[in-house]
Amino acid sequence: MTDRRESSPIDELSNSYFRKCLELSPELATSVGMEGGDKGTFSDYSPEGIAAEADLAKSTLAALGKLEVRDDVDKVSAAALRERLGLDIELMDAGERVGNINVIESPIQSIRDVFDLMPTQTAEDWGTIARRLSAVPSALAGYQKSLLERISSGPAIPERQVLRCAEQCDALAGSASPLSKYAERGSAAQPSVADHLADGAEQARIAYGELGQFLRTQVAPHTTAVDGVGPERYARFSRVFLGAEVDLEETYEWGQHELASIIAEQESIAKELYGPGVSVKEAMDRLNNDPARQLHGTAALREWMQTTADEAMNAISGRFFDVPDPLKTIQCMVLEDGTGGIYYTGPTDDFSRPGQMWWSVPAGVTDFVTWQEKTTVYHEGVPGHHLQVGLAAYLHENLNDWRRQGCWVSGHGEGWALYAEQLMAELGFQSDPGDRMGVLDSMRLRAARVVVDLGVHLGKPAGSFGSGAWDHDSAWAFLRENVAMDPSFLSFELDRYLGWPGQAPSYKIGQRMWNELREEARTRAAAEGQEFDMKAWHMRALSLGSVGLDVLREALR
Repeated sequence: MTDRRESSPIDELSNSYFRKCLELSPELATSVGMEGGDKGTFSDYSPEGIAAEADLAKSTLAALGKLEVRDDVDKVSAAALRERLGLDIELMDAGERVGNINVIESPIQSIRDVFDLMPTQTAEDWGTIARRLSAVPSALAGYQKSLLERISSGPAIPERQVLRCAEQCDALAGSASPLSKYAERGSAAQPSVADHLADGAEQARIAYGELGQFLRTQVAPHTTAVDGVGPERYARFSRVFLGAEVDLEETYEWGQHELASIIAEQESIAKELYGPGVSVKEAMDRLNNDPARQLHGTAALREWMQTTADEAMNAISGRFFDVPDPLKTIQCMVLEDGTGGIYYTGPTDDFSRPGQMWWSVPAGVTDFVTWQEKTTVYHEGVPGHHLQVGLAAYLHENLNDWRRQGCWVSGHGEGWALYAEQLMAELGFQSDPGDRMGVLDSMRLRAARVVVDLGVHLGKPAGSFGSGAWDHDSAWAFLRENVAMDPSFLSFELDRYLGWPGQAPSYKIGQRMWNELREEARTRAAAEGQEFDMKAWHMRALSLGSVGLDVLREALR
């Protein structure tokens, strides 16, 4: 699987494109752990910076059209690069990239979040962090220019996203700002750069405060109260996140059917756990209050995460996956004073930094329950994102740099992670009824996302949850009924769906497509009189890296 393959012109073009992406985005260089990538700078978020990205995409696509496909690897590389670049250009030509703003995936968050991934071992590391803190004002100034252009040229910006992002800016500008905490931590570790860190953090805090005011006074008056983007824009976003075109009307109906099926199974599990007449909500409350399913303190949380991930690795290695030795290590991390999110970051190219699963714990939260989150470890860790992202990084002898580290398609990646949750349940790792309720709780959330996201953005009737089409209020009532999540977290989730159309449904739709692909392979094997080899299929599929789901389908055929 790791025999060296001679690099082709398509590989060289892909690598060249990726290197230029890293030059345009120092944050990307940090996230992939590129040596020398932490230069203490940021992307150019101004209209000129976005234009440079568009020029790079167009020139690379033109160059690709002149190259010959040499083998099957080239065939996938060319198809994936063509599909991703084409969609990037569509987005930029439609004005979607300039002045992009939402509560989870815009420059407001990416500028702040990159600090979590920066090395902190030496005085030089902390000096780089100080330089990057000092560079925050110029990065945000360029972003303000893009917001002004978006106001003048469109598409319209939803008011809700602007006001919520202004609140995020307030938090980053406040006295409890995580930017200040970076400086304090670095000053304690490396007193020689303390002044530089403090000055950089202060500059960054002031810049975020000014951006919050700018959003309220210069952007909000020019926004729209409508959250939905409409069918035409939504279809484009859906293709971006899936790498495939799906029938949105059929998918909306399928989401409703899936949700009803999940609810029925939850009701059955509630009865199995606690007897007739016990509602799903009551069963969940009892599970939350079960001492055997509780963890106290972040140290206990991290230990439980690590143990669960390690046990999963031991169980699947050799039987259902051929796991290379460097991937057998996953590091579970707890980030305190965080947002509540749980996520995975991939290994560096040389595996000096292993793949890491992060749990970002909000300030003051010290108690956790396991029944709801075991399936999350399988999703973010093993055999979910860790095997998927880690294997792509490992296959440096076969896959070019862009395919390994530069291409990420949500429907492929998150669809695989949901498939991984499902797989662990199929293999018996979620047989405990309480753990099974946790799986179903996760499934219900993902199915509800399909209904809400498509419903709001396509303008579908809200039915019993509202008098007209889906909107924020009807979606909120629907989610409160279907999602067992703290209201403050759920409110953020809804804002995320409204501001990032097509992304949240890509999880469940992607899982659906992964299952279809496995069933196709099983059917082909049966037609040829062969036994379906699940391990071989897993490794073949993952060895392609993250590609659009249509590209994946063709490659597996």
